This record gives sequence, structure tokens and C-alpha cells, in this order.
Amino acid sequence: MTRMITTFFYVGLLRPAPGTWGSAAAVVLGLVLHGLGSFPLLLVATALVTWLGFWAVGKELADRPTEDPSEIVIDEVAGQWIALLAPSFGFWMMGLDTWNFPYPGWVGAFLLFRLFDIWKPWLVGRADRRHDPVGVMLDDIWAGIFAGIGTMLLAGIAHGVLM
Repeated sequence: MTRMITTFFYVGLLRPAPGTWGSAAAVVLGLVLHGLGSFPLLLVATALVTWLGFWAVGKELADRPTEDPSEIVIDEVAGQWIALLAPSFGFWMMGLDTWNFPYPGWVGAFLLFRLFDIWKPWLVGRADRRHDPVGVMLDDIWAGIFAGIGTMLLAGIAHGVLM
């Protein structure tokens, strides 16, 4: 069961770039979750997948605690959903129809998350250098937080300055 969770139903076995496949699958499912229950459902799902990720990664890497296998993508799912929470919250606060998740919001969250996950600046890199199961999850959580903030900053520029 931990293998299914850590690979996010085996999406992590796709090649090349399993992290990008995991993030893409997370965006698709995140958009569906937002459509079904808006921000509150996405928030609960994000908390659940993050908790499950910490548990499953810890179990999966118990015998090899310093590894970060590329097929483990539950961390990308958690981080990507954290990034999606920012625009989801904005749309929810505006009272938009739950199936209304305009493409710049999710595209920005996806691109910024991948940027921070690959680039690993500051706290993202520090978490990645832990070389333990917590670090596997934590670097993507930080990348998701930074991507969510960046997505909202870009939305503010696009809707405030450019309009």
C-alpha cells in the first residue's frame, strides 16, 4: 500500500521526469477536487495527502533512509496542491462557480511549483539536503508554499497593474 501511495497510484513510474508527471496528475485531480467542493475540499485533501505522504515515505524508505527515489511523487502531489490552494482560495472568496478555475491560476501554480522544485532555492534546498524521509516531503512543501505565493503575486500584477 505504501508503494501505491508514494508513487501516487503508480504515476511515479512514468518516464521521463516522474516528478513532472506527478505534478501534472496532481493538477488534474486538484482541479476536479476544486470543482467538486472548492477550496474547503482541496484544503482537506491537501492536509490528508500531506499526512499520508509523510507516513508512507517514512515506511517506504525505512530500510534506505538517505534515498530520494524519483518514483516517489506523493511529495510533488502535496506540494502542487499547496500551490493550487492559493488561487483556489481566491476563487472561493470571490464566489466563483466551483468549476470556474481559470487557466492562468493553475498554469501559474504548476509552472512555479516545478521551477521551485527543480531550482531548490533557500528553504527548499535546505529541506532537500536533509537526505531523510522528512526532507523528501518537506522540500516540496516549501516549493508549494513559494509557488502559491508567487501565483498570487502574479495574479495581483495581472489583475491590479495590467488591468
